[in-house]
Amino acid sequence: MTIKPKILCVDDEVDNLDALERLFRKKYDVLKADSGVNALKIIAENKNQISLVLTDQRMPKMSGVELLEEIIKHEPEMIRILITGFTELESVIQAVNKGQIYRYITKPWDPVDLSNTVDRAVERFHLNHELSIKTNELEIAYKELKTLDEAKSKFMILVNHELKTPLTSIINFLHLLQESKLDEEQKLYTDRMQKSAEKLKHIIEDVLIITRAELNQLQLDPQSLLVSSVENYLSEENKKLLQSKNQQIHENLEPLDFKADKRLFFQILNRIVNNAMKFGLANSTIDIKGSKVASFYEFKIQNKGPTIPEAALKKIFQPFYLEENVMNHSIGIGLGLSICDKLLKLHGSNLNIKNTDDGVSVAFYFPLV
Repeated sequence: MTIKPKILCVDDEVDNLDALERLFRKKYDVLKADSGVNALKIIAENKNQISLVLTDQRMPKMSGVELLEEIIKHEPEMIRILITGFTELESVIQAVNKGQIYRYITKPWDPVDLSNTVDRAVERFHLNHELSIKTNELEIAYKELKTLDEAKSKFMILVNHELKTPLTSIINFLHLLQESKLDEEQKLYTDRMQKSAEKLKHIIEDVLIITRAELNQLQLDPQSLLVSSVENYLSEENKKLLQSKNQQIHENLEPLDFKADKRLFFQILNRIVNNAMKFGLANSTIDIKGSKVASFYEFKIQNKGPTIPEAALKKIFQPFYLEENVMNHSIGIGLGLSICDKLLKLHGSNLNIKNTDDGVSVAFYFPLV
């Protein structure tokens, strides 16, 4: 059952109150008061439940304007309409200035006009009420975001100090241990410990960089870059991966310059190329193209291999997103592409991924000005 909005009609003339009730009772739950004092009692009994008050101006003890002034103190959101005589211009001015009315109606009122006015006013009340709720929700969400940002900052400090410091000690002592005389089994153990420590170091660095990017704590140093070959800037990890999978890099880069933070740009490239090689087929080609498109320079990196399901494409930039069925992904912590997208957004760009029309390739592309 639909609950009717409540409206309050105030008039010292009983006949007028009955007429207003008959006019509005089909659409509204009509409350009636024969004086300003009684109207305030009804409002107190129905706190925050009355959408609109319709009051006559000329009433004994408390005028309509005086009533509206009191209502503003307790429920300022309530829509206020004043009924006046033709000659009560001063009352209208007071109602506008003191009672902050939505509209005034002159006697004798036109039932159709009055009904339409009340309908619009009640609708406005509910829209304002919903807006107020949404505003409060946004304020709460904003406070939660600020709290979350503070938590991220504390987390970053914790990771940076409490994890990196002991990890650095572990790696340093491992280096010392590896320089000592070890038998084959001991060397095997220390090598595995070294690999695990390095992997943990990379994970910590990835978590720190994406946290700093989200907190806008990464400072860019944009400069003009002219990249003639991506292969010249491949990391040692990528060079080893390229060799182990017997993959080839095919480059087609137009000699155009663009602006970017050099250190972050080559980090982005290496991460995307690493992803392309990791999920590309062995003995295949990684195609890297750079070309002028409209007013920007676009990089495109494409590998031969399994395509990505559409459902996964929508989530692939979410931090820590892992999908075991996506390109047989079973390694990493799901931060690589998220980091690339965050770093590109700092450059005013973004990372795009799509499956090629032939269904045998995945393309990564991003523009830079």
